[in-house]
Amino acid sequence: MLRSSFIRFLLVGLINTAVGLSIMYACLLLFHLSYWNSTFIGNLVGAAVSYMLNKNITFQSNARFVGSSIRFITVILASYFIAYKLGLVLVEAAVGKSPLLTDYVEVIAVLFGSGMYTILNYLGQKYLVFSPKYQQVPGSVK
Repeated sequence: MLRSSFIRFLLVGLINTAVGLSIMYACLLLFHLSYWNSTFIGNLVGAAVSYMLNKNITFQSNARFVGSSIRFITVILASYFIAYKLGLVLVEAAVGKSPLLTDYVEVIAVLFGSGMYTILNYLGQKYLVFSPKYQQVPGSVK
């Protein structure tokens, strides 16, 4: 079961998602920051946790830090903007003018966006960040 990189990614993701979502909701509901500020701050912290855990545990990569971190940041940002914008648009469209749910559009969109973000992020990390083609040759300089 743990042989699958996707299963390891999901397990590692539980950790960084718990960290990121906790921060997102604290920013959104306790500190009353905007949707975008809350999701960005939560994802930024979660991304730092994600990079280290996925590099070392999920993909067991020895890719160079500079190259992999630049690709990682690119994948994280692209996944973030695509997932959370699409999540917000789709939830707004689904909820419409429902008086019962209107106040919770952003709360629901955070969850929906998180699911899309997970899938986009996994694919990007697997194929663009920690792909075997970016592995460091043994004995080469880091």
